[in-house]
Amino acid sequence: MAITTSTNGDSNGHHDADIHDVCVVGAGPSGLMLSVVLAKLGLSVKVIDERPDQTTVGRADGIQPKTIETLQMLRIGDDLVQTGVKVHDICMWRGSPTEGLRRTGREVHYPSSVVDVLHPYILLCHQGMMEGTFITDLRKSGVEVTRSHTFQGVTDSSDPHILQIECDKDGGTRTSIPAKYLVGCDGARSAVRNAIPGAASQGTPHNSVWGVLDGELDTDFPDIWSKTVIFSEEHGSVLLIPRERNMTRLYIEMKSSVTSKGLGQEFVMEQARLIMAPYTVNWTSVEWFGNYQVSQRFATRFLDPTQRVFIAGDASHTHSPKAAQGMNTSVHDSWNLGWKLNLAARGFAKDGILLQSYEQERKKIAEDLINFDFEHANEIAGGDSQRLAENFRKNTRFISGVGVEYGPNELNHPLDAAPGGDAKPGCNLPQAKVTRYIDACPVDVQLDVPVLGQFRVYVVAPNLTDHQESGFIKGLDESISTPNSFVFQLGKSAQASYQQKPRASRADDVYVRPERYTTVNQLITFALLTSTDKNEFELSDLPPVFSKSRWTVYLDDAAHLDTKRTSCTEKWLGSVDRGEVSILVVRPDGYVGAIRRIKNASFEDGAAAVSWLDSYFRGFLQITSA
Repeated sequence: MAITTSTNGDSNGHHDADIHDVCVVGAGPSGLMLSVVLAKLGLSVKVIDERPDQTTVGRADGIQPKTIETLQMLRIGDDLVQTGVKVHDICMWRGSPTEGLRRTGREVHYPSSVVDVLHPYILLCHQGMMEGTFITDLRKSGVEVTRSHTFQGVTDSSDPHILQIECDKDGGTRTSIPAKYLVGCDGARSAVRNAIPGAASQGTPHNSVWGVLDGELDTDFPDIWSKTVIFSEEHGSVLLIPRERNMTRLYIEMKSSVTSKGLGQEFVMEQARLIMAPYTVNWTSVEWFGNYQVSQRFATRFLDPTQRVFIAGDASHTHSPKAAQGMNTSVHDSWNLGWKLNLAARGFAKDGILLQSYEQERKKIAEDLINFDFEHANEIAGGDSQRLAENFRKNTRFISGVGVEYGPNELNHPLDAAPGGDAKPGCNLPQAKVTRYIDACPVDVQLDVPVLGQFRVYVVAPNLTDHQESGFIKGLDESISTPNSFVFQLGKSAQASYQQKPRASRADDVYVRPERYTTVNQLITFALLTSTDKNEFELSDLPPVFSKSRWTVYLDDAAHLDTKRTSCTEKWLGSVDRGEVSILVVRPDGYVGAIRRIKNASFEDGAAAVSWLDSYFRGFLQITSA
């Protein structure tokens, strides 16, 4: 779907219907994820890739717990969960000339005492399967990948808001794509990165060289269905990972001075046999072979000074694949950028703040990842099982994705006091079980509201029969419905924007029913969480902001279903005093943006809470005339 602008075309002969909101270069996981998000939210997306086909074998293969949840938020990925291999543990083996190869340790991959996730495993399936899931969803939004198109450069057009993206079709014909924004998801040798002033890739390659094999094994090694690190003092290391379709992936370290360019498949196979001896290792089939030299780099810039050209995924950071972080980090680069581009393209983003926060937040994560990867890769190569296990324990939350945290900025407001619970600004909203009032259905609260590019505002009022708490939500309702409220103005402006440029109309909307979640405001879904017994109030008793939001009124009575047997309120906030009401603002990507706790809440406090919400959103959003 192309956008409509106020112009009649530009001097290059492009008309309104030709101009895309975003051109995405690269149809790997990062580029496809970004395209999926943007297309769902109603933007016109042109995604190009130099390859004639999607990935069919090999490459990235590990999907972490938080990535599974992110896909669930987008209502995709069930096919991957059904077909991928789920790995719950990691084993360590060691051998030396004086002692035979032996198991030295076994660890739970994601122990519940360390990390609270719905899916406590790493899901293994090759990159092409992930790409296929994204491509299928893109088609539901009416978008196809344009293949055999190679990016050549970007220039300004006569319209200062439009870029001209130049590319070669099938290696010959030059074509131009007009778009408001350009995002390079074109890998470690990114051509788009080269178009951003000062966006050099910095870092140094390591001396270690590794071969990679995907295939079916005939072996008597006992831990073939666990993630396993095998270290031989004499011959090097093997990282063994079970895969879909009865396959196994082996990362094999080369101890000799061989370079990646001279690394052949048979040589790598023989190296694996030496490391895993006395166990026999033979391949009945090999689907994919690759080799690489470890390199840990990240770009100095993730966007250009005009905030119209961006990079994501491997274009902005590269590292070793041994902790299964690359595809996951790349997908979440796009997850962070996608909703911000949607608001920017619609005119809601304050100049210099919202889009700049993409680089601010994701560059920090890239640096965190490089630091972790350096340490982790060294521990695998070093072969000390105790140190490797400790490295895993120390970084479990980060590896899972749940512990990927952003620092304070206009979107993430620091708490006034020490957090009472697990919910913290700049962190993922903790997963919790609640009961949906309207249909008595137990749900995962962090996944229940579909992704529509909107914020979520949770009001936690434990006791609605308490006059203080009920007074608070009445005060909030009255103030948020007045024309001088910035939140009210945002809603009106967003309504006009989505009427002019609606979200994608999809066949599965008949099941998702997105209209249930925008009854009050197109930019904010309001939700009420209470411990009040269902028999003590009706939805019609609630003020309009919540009676209209009837699909997001939740009862906090499902602790028995929670991973930690903890109520949602306690998990998010810790202990709550009588008469205390709290508000949590959750960003479109599921990160907590701000938390306000009000003791001895009153009607007046409800009105003051709206002023607080107005102040939060004014920090990075603006009203647009659409």
